[in-house]
Order: sequence, then structure tokens, then C-alpha cells
Amino acid sequence: MGVEILSPLPKLLLHHPYRTIILNALTNALNEVAGDQAIERSLQVEADKLIVQGEGYKLDPQGKLILMAAGKAAAAMMQAALQKFGNRVDRAIAITKKEVSLSLPRLEIVYGDHPVPGKKSIHASHQLELFMRDFTSRDTVICLISGGASALLTYPRPPLTLRQLQQTTRHLLKCGATIQEINCIRKHLEKFKGGGLAAQAQPARVISLILSDVIGDDLSSIASGMTAPDPTTYGDALDIIHHYKLDKQIPLSVLQMLQNGHTGLIPETMKAHDPLFQNVKNHLIGSNIQACHALWQTFQQNGFTTLHLTSYLQGEASQVGRVFAAFARQLAKTPARFKPVCWIAGGETTVTLHGKGTGGRNLELALGAVKDLAGLDNILLITLATDGEDGFSPAAGAVVDGRSWRRAIDIGLNPDQFLANNDSYSFFKALGDLIYTSPTNTNVNDLLLLLAY
Repeated sequence: MGVEILSPLPKLLLHHPYRTIILNALTNALNEVAGDQAIERSLQVEADKLIVQGEGYKLDPQGKLILMAAGKAAAAMMQAALQKFGNRVDRAIAITKKEVSLSLPRLEIVYGDHPVPGKKSIHASHQLELFMRDFTSRDTVICLISGGASALLTYPRPPLTLRQLQQTTRHLLKCGATIQEINCIRKHLEKFKGGGLAAQAQPARVISLILSDVIGDDLSSIASGMTAPDPTTYGDALDIIHHYKLDKQIPLSVLQMLQNGHTGLIPETMKAHDPLFQNVKNHLIGSNIQACHALWQTFQQNGFTTLHLTSYLQGEASQVGRVFAAFARQLAKTPARFKPVCWIAGGETTVTLHGKGTGGRNLELALGAVKDLAGLDNILLITLATDGEDGFSPAAGAVVDGRSWRRAIDIGLNPDQFLANNDSYSFFKALGDLIYTSPTNTNVNDLLLLLAY
């Protein structure tokens, strides 16, 4: 069953002339990058070998076949892979965020915490460590990795504690650090990250199939590079701490570990020249670009003048919203013969927390555009988190048009106040313009649509 946009629909879409096209475009994009579909496209199994994206791997008849999945798409990826392999799988484990109705022979399911690691994340890591013992050089370990695995699998390097990692993660999320920066620090504080999972599996061969939730699809950053070499250093991690002025906010033990690593008292993470990576192969099987292309294709086929602007969208969410409001004012002047128009963007913005409200980067981006879109006719801005949950909110995204500001003012809502409190969810809930989805079984960053018609 594919992904669906759930009721209640955003009020702005209920009677919109392009409602059906918009909803089809969003669901097509999400289904294109769903974990099960990515496995179905990328993995084939023959009598004595498996083929990943056209590359063949011969399976040792004397060895075991082991599956490991971690991330928000773990359950969907695992189910699709088990269907491909059938009874040939000797052991399987999936680490995910939410309860799943998946009960299959030889499969162990473990739950972790997200976005801030918790006790369940520690438990999941210990279970995975036990699971990945006693492999031989004849064995093949297939890792199915998707966004969210960094928090779901948390294993502090001694003498660090879970609480110290939690405090560090919260400060990094609050200051607006990018996912690449957050994962650089995680790789130098935790066991499975920065190639650590590949090391744990040795001497077995490791083949990873990866869904990207990182701008640029850098394998060393996706899920903190669990099976990839790490080009970053302890010095890079310290530079990030200094840049965001977190030296006196993060626990002293965390800062001390980074400093010890920088001076050579602690070994660096594994680099590309490490011999173990000769026994590891990473395959990227899904990304934001694919989701954007699915959007582009749907709108193009329905007569829109369509442009995929970028899949590298970054920056402070509310400010990016203002930039797209400026784009909207220009698009509003597009000659009628070129309309309807759809601009598509993907990526991952950041939110610097100043208030105590509820929301996420997609909702905050939409809220940032509300005031500057005021008064524009026939313009629509749509934001969407591909994992179906934006930040700590239950919504996936929001819809804004040129009437949103006036509608808010008329019911006593001041967009600037909600923005100052980082309370974008409450704002759009009051307007009735939130987007909700069924489980998406994926995580490939965020999507943004700007329509002029």
C-alpha cells in the first residue's frame, strides 16, 4: 500500500483548482523514494549471487547471509529484502523508531529513540553488538541504512554517558547546526559511527544499501557513516563546537574527549586507506533528487511549466521562507501564457531555537513566508518532510498562500509572535493548513513547491 495524504486536508487545498494534481505529485514523490520501492528497484537475487544496482556479489555457499536494517525506513527496507531472499537469510535485525506490524521468521525488531537518543537507543546498540558477533570471512552482511539511524543507534565511547550525549545533541539541534556538523561530532563520540559498524562486522563482507537524508548524498554523513570511511577529524569537530560557541554549554567530558582526540591521545575514526574498507561496498539507492524528479514529472505531465531549482536547499528556515516569498512575487508577474508554473526545491534547512513552541524546519519555513506572501493572488507555497513528521510535530508540512496572513490576523494570530516562539505547528493548526501523511517509510530530506497559476 502506497503513501497517502491524510484527512483533514489543508483548507487551502480542499477546493483548489489543482488539488488533484498537487496531491498526486506529493504521493508520487513519497512513493518513489519509499524504502521498499528502493530495495525492489536496486536489489536482485539469483541462485548463487545478489546484484545491487547492476553489480554482482557471489554468495559463499558455506557462509551465512545476515540482514541488518537501521533508520526510519528500516522496517520497509527489511520487509522488501526478506521477500527477495526468502529462506536464504540466516539472521536479521531491524532497528527503527515506531512500532511496526512486521513479524517474520528469523527477524528481531528493536526500537530506538529519535531525534534525541535515549535509553532505547542504548539498548538497540547493545542488541546490535550482540547480533553482530562471531561472523566469519565466508559470511555476507547486508546493511539497509536510512536517515534517523544516528539517533536510533547510540553507543557512547567510554567514559561518556548517554546523558552527556543527549545534552550535546540538544545543544547542536538548538543552535542550528547542520546534519553534517552534528554527525561529524557524533562520529567522534560513538562506537558504531564513522565506519564503526563495518568494523564490528569484520571479517564478514559488508554490502550497504543506503537511503540518503543528507544534502549532497555524502555517504560519510548519512546515518553518521556507519559503513563508510570518515574524512572528518577531531579537529573538525572542535571547530564546530567553537563556531557555535558551545564550549561552555556541552559537557566537559565531551569537550575533553574531542580535545584528547585532536592531540592524538585517542585514535581517529577510520579513514579511506583502512584495509577493512576493501571488504565493504556502499550503494546509494534513494535520494532527494529522485523525489524532486517525481514531482517534476507529475507537474510536467499535467501542463505546468516546471523547474527543479535545487536539492541543495540550506539555511535558516524562516529566512529561506522569505526568499521563496520573494521568488513568488516574481513568479506572480509571469505572463499568463507560461502559467501554471511550478518550482521545486529539496534539501534541509535549519532552525535556531529561541522559543518553546512546537514545530520543525518545514513548518517554520512556511511560517517565515506568510507575511511576505500577503496579498499575492494565485500563489501557493507547500513544504513537506519526506519522513512524514516535521521536527517534534505530528504534521509533515504546511500550505501557505497570499491570504494566509489576513486569515491569521482575522482570528487573532500574529505570525511574528509564533515565529519568535518557534511555534509554527500551533499557527498552522489554527489555520487548518497542516499536511498529514500515512507512514512514508522513507527519509530523504524535505520538499518545497512554489506554484503560480
